Amino acid sequence: MTLSQKIFSLIQYPLPHHGISRLTGAFARSETPWLKNALIKAFIKRFNVDMRQALEPDPTAYPHFNAFFTRALKADARPLGDGLLSPADGALSRHGRIQAGQLLQAKGHTYSAQTLLGGDAALAEEFMGGSFATVYLSPSDYHRVHMPMSGTLREMIYVPGRIFSVNQATARYVPNLFARNERLVCVFDSPQGAFAMVLVGAMVVAAIETVWAGQITPRACTPQRTRFEHPVTLERGEEMGRFKLGSTVVMCFESPVDFDDLAPETAVQMGQRLADTPAGAPVSA
Repeated sequence: MTLSQKIFSLIQYPLPHHGISRLTGAFARSETPWLKNALIKAFIKRFNVDMRQALEPDPTAYPHFNAFFTRALKADARPLGDGLLSPADGALSRHGRIQAGQLLQAKGHTYSAQTLLGGDAALAEEFMGGSFATVYLSPSDYHRVHMPMSGTLREMIYVPGRIFSVNQATARYVPNLFARNERLVCVFDSPQGAFAMVLVGAMVVAAIETVWAGQITPRACTPQRTRFEHPVTLERGEEMGRFKLGSTVVMCFESPVDFDDLAPETAVQMGQRLADTPAGAPVSA
């Protein structure tokens, strides 16, 4: 890790994270033709975005930058593999067992499952001895998030926080990064046990959306829990949410998962197999 990356991480502490993100969000929502087209074309050039996979390949057809950034792909662009699926395009930064209530953030750095899940000790206890996987989405990636397996939504927890930039540098130098940033915890039940999908915000992430509740963040200064009167069941591979700029998905599974032999930072695509589907919820003694 270079000195410049360390400095990049450290200078973020005093920055007005939410103010920067609100300003960025205003540009991203602009429908002024010359501005939104300039932003989209510059982004495509800078990050080498392949528009041939997009359902709408014409960059000027999008009403604003947010619509471009959360663009849909062609139906055959992400075929579903077997087993447990990657929920998004990105890098599989870390995966493994949740040990002593801790998840691995980066080499030598762990963070608390209880803090990640909004401070709920009973909820965190469900995942003790289970597994986790973290997928980091880079700016060039497809930014819709899909289900790794089928499940029925139990509850949604919005957790306010800082919004440090999320990348390899900040994962190494910002302790408890994923449990410190603003995030949305979505807890699902399935025949294979409970699982949580945590959508983590980041610097300049203007909002997180879900398919059942629309835009969620930024929302409030205190944690908010929502349970649903009517079941929301989503099938394996179905879209569950999206990021308007940025970030990371952390998945926690009640059942242990034996992941395929995938090294840290391996590039993955939505729908790619990560492991066998968990066999089922562990039986309590």
